Amino acid sequence: MAPRQTGSRKRKAPALDAAAAGSSSLGSAADGEGPLPPKKPKRPAARRSLLHYLKGREVGARGRAGLPGLEGELRGYAVQKLPELLRERELALGTLNKVFASQWLNARQVVCGTKCNTLFVVDVQSGQITRIPLMRDRGPGSARAQPSCGIHAIQLNPSKTLLATGGENPNSLAVYQLPTLDPVCLGDRHGHKDWIFAIAWMSDTVAVSGSRDGTVALWRTDPDMSHGSIAWHNDAGLPVYAHIRPSDVETIPRASTNPSNRKVRALAFSGRNQELGAVSLDGYFHLWKARSNLSRLLSIRLPYCRENVCLTYCDELALYAVGSQSHVSFLDPRQRQQNIRPLCSREGGTGVRSLSFYQHIVTVGTGHGSLLFYDIRAQKFLEERASASPHFSPGPAGRKLKLTCGRGWLNHDDLWVNYFGGIGEFPNALYTHCYNWPEMKLFAAGGPLPSGLHGNYAGLWS
Repeated sequence: MAPRQTGSRKRKAPALDAAAAGSSSLGSAADGEGPLPPKKPKRPAARRSLLHYLKGREVGARGRAGLPGLEGELRGYAVQKLPELLRERELALGTLNKVFASQWLNARQVVCGTKCNTLFVVDVQSGQITRIPLMRDRGPGSARAQPSCGIHAIQLNPSKTLLATGGENPNSLAVYQLPTLDPVCLGDRHGHKDWIFAIAWMSDTVAVSGSRDGTVALWRTDPDMSHGSIAWHNDAGLPVYAHIRPSDVETIPRASTNPSNRKVRALAFSGRNQELGAVSLDGYFHLWKARSNLSRLLSIRLPYCRENVCLTYCDELALYAVGSQSHVSFLDPRQRQQNIRPLCSREGGTGVRSLSFYQHIVTVGTGHGSLLFYDIRAQKFLEERASASPHFSPGPAGRKLKLTCGRGWLNHDDLWVNYFGGIGEFPNALYTHCYNWPEMKLFAAGGPLPSGLHGNYAGLWS
């Protein structure tokens, strides 16, 4: 179902634009990693296996081993084999600037947010783009979108009845009803004082936002706001929505190494443990217990602390994964010593720009326009087989499987001519990707990595 046209302001969008992810110029810190310690003295040999370690924690945490028998084996086999079968079809986004965030709404529609502060839905079958009007802060002096900012986060609640993202003011949290995309409420009162970089839902009615101002805010939406199927409108026919304030705001602790750069860059929620993980640009991972408010449990210095801009969580393995300039680090807050070594993306220092977990496979979107796939059980990247596909980087069978995205669109403006020497092509940083697993499809999007360049990329891999 296409999003319902609400009010007189909604219209089809031209090509959109999206901006580069935040970065920091921090030093790196080393963190010692030893061999896997024996889990039980009675069976030291078996417990040294990483596979046994991960599967044992799955069984211990839930009392059963995930998917039963043959179904689980088939699902795992499909997840591991899908990447080498994917083929790209580029989607034209016109003149929009870099796509920073995306989520599947249904089998054929993806909602995206861009650097040019545009929220839109793209139909991956027809290519049609529909703009979604942004919510505006209350009062005549409300802040408008700032240059080089944009929409950095889009998240659906567990029941897929609400969508949270940024407002016209990038400091505000906007909540829309699904599937109509009617506005529900806007968190613009006593909230963040700087751009929202990350959002995570803790339940169907509670969301958390992380901001560049170094705070995380907890927001509660009233279920009665979204019970009706028809949005309220004022006399002018424009949608009316509630204005809310956060129920709790917590500040990231200042690090002595870089106290001025505690910007919250990414969030991930563990439903099993009811814990919220956050990554800040000063090179730390923070963990909160999430109840009626947020109670900080710990802060950990990350082993690689340059450009930590993405975070994801795997419920099956109870692991967080953090993407940095050249590595993905795996964190189990329950373990004092981390048992899974970080992986190196080796993409020329362009950074890990997007991450996702599905079962034991980690998908990595890089700043160099490629998708990599890491098997955490085997502790190695998936390898390519001999193939004539143009999307695979050339090399003999057994090399790391790498899907390279298409050219996208780049604006050949004065900045491109004067500062980049008219270079014809730039690799597109993949700032976002999301899977539609029932239909075995992958949506990836982004744009040129240099912050001054204007361009976009979007592709459907199926």
